[in-house]
Amino acid sequence: MAILQSRRILLVSDEQTVREITQICLETVVKCEVLTVSSSNERIVNAEAQQVNAILLDIDEKTSHTDWLALVQSLQNNPATQDIPIILLITNIQSHNLLQLGSKGIKAAIAKSFDLLALADRIVAALDWN
Repeated sequence: MAILQSRRILLVSDEQTVREITQICLETVVKCEVLTVSSSNERIVNAEAQQVNAILLDIDEKTSHTDWLALVQSLQNNPATQDIPIILLITNIQSHNLLQLGSKGIKAAIAKSFDLLALADRIVAALDWN
């Protein structure tokens, strides 16, 4: 796998464990920089300020459909973030209409019960970072 040290991913998750494990995995396997945020106030501000190459958005049972769709819409309406690819980490991938996700600018949706080593490969493939 190519070294992608100049790549930055913004990982958005309310769960500290998900942030820590995913960050370690991506930094170790993909060799990219991973910035993490938990609060909704930090999300768009960090995407703008940090000039990230991708956003990994963790969606769980507590995240309402309208909340994450509103966040995605805000990112796409903002000229500073509209071209940043978004990948969802989803607890139940069947509960989301994948065709609708594509029309919302989502690059990929990955089931949250992921294999950590496969996660990095899926993200690299979704972002075409080969």
